Amino acid sequence: MIPMTTAQIRDAVAGVLHGDEALTVTGVSTDSRQISPGDWFVPILGERFDGHDYIDKALEAGAVGCFCARLPQALRPDKAYIEVADTKTALRALASWYRGQFDLPVVQVTGSMGKTTFKELLAGILSQRYNTLKTHGNFNGDIGTPLLMLELGPEHQAAVVETGMDALGQIRALGEMVRPDVAVITNVDDVHLEYFNSRDEILQAKAEIFENLRPGGLAVLSGDDERLNTLHPANCQLLRCGLSEGCDVRVTDLEDLGLEGLRFTVVTAKGRYPLALTTPGVHMAGLVSMAVAVAEHMGLTAEEILRGVAAYQPADNRLRVERLAGGRMMINDSYNANPRSVSADLRILAQHKGGKRIAMLGDMKELGVAAQPGHESVGRLVGELGIEVLLAVGPLCREYMVPAAKAAGCPDVRWYEKREDVKDDLLALFGPGDCVLLKASHFFGRFDLMADFLREYTF
Repeated sequence: MIPMTTAQIRDAVAGVLHGDEALTVTGVSTDSRQISPGDWFVPILGERFDGHDYIDKALEAGAVGCFCARLPQALRPDKAYIEVADTKTALRALASWYRGQFDLPVVQVTGSMGKTTFKELLAGILSQRYNTLKTHGNFNGDIGTPLLMLELGPEHQAAVVETGMDALGQIRALGEMVRPDVAVITNVDDVHLEYFNSRDEILQAKAEIFENLRPGGLAVLSGDDERLNTLHPANCQLLRCGLSEGCDVRVTDLEDLGLEGLRFTVVTAKGRYPLALTTPGVHMAGLVSMAVAVAEHMGLTAEEILRGVAAYQPADNRLRVERLAGGRMMINDSYNANPRSVSADLRILAQHKGGKRIAMLGDMKELGVAAQPGHESVGRLVGELGIEVLLAVGPLCREYMVPAAKAAGCPDVRWYEKREDVKDDLLALFGPGDCVLLKASHFFGRFDLMADFLREYTF
């Protein structure tokens, strides 16, 4: 981060400064446990905590000062306090002002699924030429995004910013900070129906990304998504990418290698890119086509694009095919789940040869009115694909997925209340040559811990 003074912070957030306006700030943190000398502390009001209770701890650890929605009773004369109506709003205002200090290409990404995968993929490609800042993990909300923007430094030449949402107006608010040169929507699905009334309302929320796209910038949309094909953003270039006819950037010559990955060609107006991925899943080809479109727009050469795609490795717990002892295999996609992504993973699992296919699936959250049909559709697909074993975890799976899988002919369907209950059965079932898929919603049951257990277990 470029150092800034307390006076600059005050002016950026329109707050009231108590203390020295000439103090220098070299970082921003919302966590009093991770303060470095020179940081500015932002106390956040959470559901079960109030960051204001940790102001003294942050200042003692070396913070120069802090935002305050309520001032402490005693103010330290060697520190600065900026009084604001809301500390989160002040953080966003500071990040928005700070973003304005930089002239570099920024890509903003949103979508119901695949946005973290796309972010990692694109950042890896752009890094072949540019020093690229990217969102850490999935910290893509109203705290993670401003903190990322405040990491920008003179060394950075590009940025890829992932933005998530669960309400109308959130993508707009994040875009006001990001102010992208390129806006990407990976897809629109039922993932957020707990918070929205329909997919069309989700589409409306995702389309807010265009409101802060710079005039003449680039919009990149999946041409395989029927709802995205109804969007026609104004005052920008538009590229639709994917496997469908009519896409501006199209995937051709697709060869699905099952668990070994994909081979395919991406064709643009400028050239042809023969590519290979070790990550399975046909949907990955569509994401790659979008990344190629952005990279080409940002001036990368064909050699740089090919090198960047070849170097791609999935992030932790996101569609990783891992080989375990005794020829066993694990498809670890335990980070999150929704009906479309689980169905895609089941089709990958179904391609495994040489042993049993075991699907360990957990409840899919945030589906709202789509919870019943979503779980039922996954259960039916387990049976239709001939998956030999379904180990289902959670109340939604018990009510909807398990009966559907049994009715569709899955020969071995078992239900468990929680992840820990599965362990003994899974170890007994998981023999040499077998393959297990781990998939559940984020934080439901922590299926990533099962992946850690299997990875370390001595069979």
